[in-house]
Amino acid sequence: MKRPRLARLAVLSIMLAAGLSLAACQHESPQPWQLTDIAGHMPDLALSLTDDQGKAVTAADYRGKIALLYFGYTHCPDVCPLTLAQLHVVMQKLGTAADHVRILFVSVDPTRDTPAILHAYVAAFDPRAVGLTGAAAEIEALTKRYRAAFSREPGKADGSYEVSHSSGIYIFDANGKARLLATPTDPQDKMVHDLQLLLNTGSGT
Repeated sequence: MKRPRLARLAVLSIMLAAGLSLAACQHESPQPWQLTDIAGHMPDLALSLTDDQGKAVTAADYRGKIALLYFGYTHCPDVCPLTLAQLHVVMQKLGTAADHVRILFVSVDPTRDTPAILHAYVAAFDPRAVGLTGAAAEIEALTKRYRAAFSREPGKADGSYEVSHSSGIYIFDANGKARLLATPTDPQDKMVHDLQLLLNTGSGT
């Protein structure tokens, strides 16, 4: 991904985080979170896609688990592999508690990202990561639901292409409620701290 596109995506992510941070400041009581608190400012987890085993799934399939929702694609040259590697380290630091967490990697390139390709990709990073795909309209609707953005770049002579996309990591509690927003640049310990809080209090309420 070229530097201008990376810079643009970084600005998009910062603007999203900043806007949600300002909204979150309206809470009167102090918050224990180290990441951006988005409770009440983002909708519950809701999706209807196909997982990397070829099975139709909805948000109900992940109830009881903390869900880390991330939009990306397997041909991504930089941000996606770095983010998944970061999340893998976070999962390792959580220890056995990570069994109650799922990384939901939603492809913004459904044309190329088949369930089998997604499975091989996410499994290379963490066994608790799930690849999700679906029709282009379903993916677009889901990104709009969470104010994410993506766009396919012009194709190259060899037929390859890249997809610019925002890089927010949306964290939902075990009841599917939107709770936190992280970015790939957030320190791992901040994510570990907040995930432990959610895990230790069930839904995090």
